[in-house]
Amino acid sequence: MTVPPDGRPDATSVLLPGPWTHRDISANGIRLHAAEAGEGPLVLLLHGFPQFWWTWRAQLTGLADAGFRAVAPDLRGYGASDKPPRGYDLPTLAADVAALVRALGERDAVVVGHDWGGLLGWTMAALHPRTVRRLVVLSMAHPRRLRAGMASGDQRRAFRHALGFQMPRLPERRLTRPDDDPVADLMQRWAGPDWARTADFATAVERYRAAARIPQAAYGAMEYYRWAGRSQLRPDGLRYARRMAAPVTAPTLQLHGALDPCVLPATARGSGRYVAGAYEWRELPGIGHFPHEEAPHEVTRAIVAWAR
Repeated sequence: MTVPPDGRPDATSVLLPGPWTHRDISANGIRLHAAEAGEGPLVLLLHGFPQFWWTWRAQLTGLADAGFRAVAPDLRGYGASDKPPRGYDLPTLAADVAALVRALGERDAVVVGHDWGGLLGWTMAALHPRTVRRLVVLSMAHPRRLRAGMASGDQRRAFRHALGFQMPRLPERRLTRPDDDPVADLMQRWAGPDWARTADFATAVERYRAAARIPQAAYGAMEYYRWAGRSQLRPDGLRYARRMAAPVTAPTLQLHGALDPCVLPATARGSGRYVAGAYEWRELPGIGHFPHEEAPHEVTRAIVAWAR
């Protein structure tokens, strides 16, 4: 890991070695870093908060072994990707990933998204349907279902962290201060109890804590939440909500932890009403908000079966 004089890691700290290759790809006017493994049909793996590409470490190798080309990018603002001052609205972020599919030399991909990556998957399937061959969403409701779910007191309480993230500058300071640990606090709260007791969980917390301290990464992560919150009554947010009424035609698999305390299963379960194609909902017992890390082999098998 490269650590500059101020003690904060730089973007090269996420270029972790393994049975994958690292590359930079130009898409939608920015540079996105991605880890890639395997050959075959393209499977695009989109991470959420507070993670980066490494969250898909098990799926990168598992999908490659199953005969797929697995690509896990750092989304705009995260990891080793560009961190511009703007462009953190869901339509722009979905355009980033749709352009990434084309930049990788493909017309479409099996898109797998977790958390914010799940919102991007839903958005791509509605706004860029030709780029999504099949869709797998982990731990995230359809955007319109999530919006409706916020009327529930339980879901509003589960999303209370997002309210704190609306403040200017303070959330970034908390994420980057060495004497504060919101990443560990959130992960401890959201993870299933079995994974939270493992050494793998401790390693993941350390990785994501360090990645949040890369210069400008905390700002980018918070801007996702700020756009989502502040746009609710603005023309751009209302326009996005209307566009997301378009039915998803890609066959869609939704995987959700039964113990997810962030996006409640009751909120996510109604997302199938927005899918016109084949649809399957699977609730994973004993699993929290991070199914692909808590039950990596089960999730990889489900992705492989759906991708085929």
